[in-house]
Amino acid sequence: MVGDFPGDGLPKPVAFPEPETVAEYRGEDIPYVSLKSLLELKLASGMTAAHRLQDMADVIQLIRANQLAANYAERLNPYVGDKYRELWQAAQVEEEY
Repeated sequence: MVGDFPGDGLPKPVAFPEPETVAEYRGEDIPYVSLKSLLELKLASGMTAAHRLQDMADVIQLIRANQLAANYAERLNPYVGDKYRELWQAAQVEEEY
């Protein structure tokens, strides 16, 4: 719900925004949540709820898929910036199967 807090539900600098304020359109009539907002929500969720590890894995995959730079953290809410940088480092490791 708008205004609720991700993860543990406790107040923090990142909250669920009004959808209209974070919507992006990519040549279609279907709105998508902005990458910035998605990253902030997933980071805040994973940082405050131990059972939300998939959110951290999702951030790593978003970094890889979008070829994000380490300095993308500067666009994010400072509350999640350090965790983004940590996960950015993890995203640079090549997986071997």
